[in-house]
Amino acid sequence: MKKLLLIGIIALMTVVVAACGSDEEGGSDRSLIVSGKNWTEQYILTYIIGEYIQENSDYDVQYEEGLGEVAILTPALEDGEIDLYVEYTGTGLEAVLGEVVEEGESADSVYERVKEGYEEEYNVTWLEPLGFENTYTLAFAEDAEFEASTASELVELSQERDMIFGAPHAFYEREGDGYDAMVETYPFEFTETPGLDANLMYDAVRTGEVDLIPAFTTDGRIERFNLQTTEDDQGFFPQYDAVPIVRMDTLEDFPELEDLLNELAGTMDEEVMQDLNARVDIDEERYEDVARDFLIEHDLIEE
Repeated sequence: MKKLLLIGIIALMTVVVAACGSDEEGGSDRSLIVSGKNWTEQYILTYIIGEYIQENSDYDVQYEEGLGEVAILTPALEDGEIDLYVEYTGTGLEAVLGEVVEEGESADSVYERVKEGYEEEYNVTWLEPLGFENTYTLAFAEDAEFEASTASELVELSQERDMIFGAPHAFYEREGDGYDAMVETYPFEFTETPGLDANLMYDAVRTGEVDLIPAFTTDGRIERFNLQTTEDDQGFFPQYDAVPIVRMDTLEDFPELEDLLNELAGTMDEEVMQDLNARVDIDEERYEDVARDFLIEHDLIEE
């Protein structure tokens, strides 16, 4: 009798656990954890994605905004500590997978390679691109005592005069498309290379604290501060298309998520992202407000 009672209790517990782990439609009742890197654009994208999911589904969203750079986010995603965030194709290919972009390789080819690599190595997939690329451009102040239109011209200048290069700490640590690889393609001879916060380097170059920075092309401060930008004439930097990436196990737990996020595909371009970034960095608006305004203005959620 006791044995039968014990079996019955175990069976009941099994049913309860199964019920707690999923809803009637085969989804999950746990929260989706949306994360991102620790700079303006990534904070905005985190809230755009999270708000969009919450307003267009029954899924609950938890934010882990500003978690860190790719070296932190990749293992967090792989280990299930977070479910999704927006990554850039070139970063995924070179900094994470350790591969290189072939000369003349198309954006579609880079996307397919990084998607396949992540699925095989991390059980993570890349969804459809959001519609904009955020690459690097070497930028200097409007009133700088030098002029250049290409990165190669900057190399010559660095060999002729004192020049300070300032970049985020993560740029110095990146493999494939970071500082060490850059100076192999472009043999700069900087007098100093201080590490700067990604959100502060624009003021640093504008005020003359440093001479040159690796600016993000979608950063609104390039236009607002009238920074001068240069062409990557040796094609060092790969394609950096912004794409939501998500754990494949998460897509099983949340069956509507993939189609839902793919509805954001193509909704942004570089000009739109520049404006959103400037509203935070210069106009001092809140990330959450800027994200929500974007979604309302593009009829992605209701006001």
